[in-house]
Amino acid sequence: MRDLAILSGGGALPVALAQAHPEAMRVVFEGVEHMMPAPVSQHSIAKMGGIWQSLKDAGVTQVVFAGGLGRPALNPADFDAGMMSIAPRLLVALQQGDDALLRLIVAVFEEQGFKVVGAHEVLPELCVAEGLLAGPEPDAAQMADAKKACEILSALSPLDVGQGAVVAAGLCLGIETLQGTDALLRFVGETPAALRSAKGVFVKAPKVGQDLRMDMPAVGPDTVKSAAKAGVAGLVVAAGQVLLIDPKGTKLALEDSGLFLLGQVI
Repeated sequence: MRDLAILSGGGALPVALAQAHPEAMRVVFEGVEHMMPAPVSQHSIAKMGGIWQSLKDAGVTQVVFAGGLGRPALNPADFDAGMMSIAPRLLVALQQGDDALLRLIVAVFEEQGFKVVGAHEVLPELCVAEGLLAGPEPDAAQMADAKKACEILSALSPLDVGQGAVVAAGLCLGIETLQGTDALLRFVGETPAALRSAKGVFVKAPKVGQDLRMDMPAVGPDTVKSAAKAGVAGLVVAAGQVLLIDPKGTKLALEDSGLFLLGQVI
């Protein structure tokens, strides 16, 4: 895909995409940590007009966003004309949830003539398939906990809260919020034993109606290690809607920890 640009944040996903499509343009951002190997084209998020022009000059027609960007601090004094043109909408989106901000990013790139594609479209084999990937088959109680976690995530979707929840013996031990998956699992691991009668299950799934081109849920070796530290029995993820980062490393982590990973249609 010579007309593709990978707009990279942190983590291993942008690297996996670049390895699969070495001819793609690699874009990184000032102040955002990344693992993307050279050659890269570095830009300031405040210079959105410059980013668009650079992509057009390179013949890019499709862009994929991958990896965590967070919410970098922006100084209006640094804005170029392109950024100034979207600033009023950006300020409104920044006061809302992540979905609103991500929808705006998609919209402004499409307005510039780019097709925004998801990482699952660029590298579909990274999607978690339906079925048991590793570990022991979850029992009825664990499947009931997974169902309860799915119901919680579905109910919270309109509020744009998060993509993960842990339920044990029918009780919610934690919900993913802005702090992310590791923070959720660390919090769960700190639950007093008196409040926890079972290990529980960690469920990861997109929000109802979420645009999977942006911020598609993902799990990887670090997720498994954090889940093991949290004391859960395993992970249930939305089949076809969650990315598996570093499949080999993830399977090794599952084998080492004894946790299960089940892909389920949610």
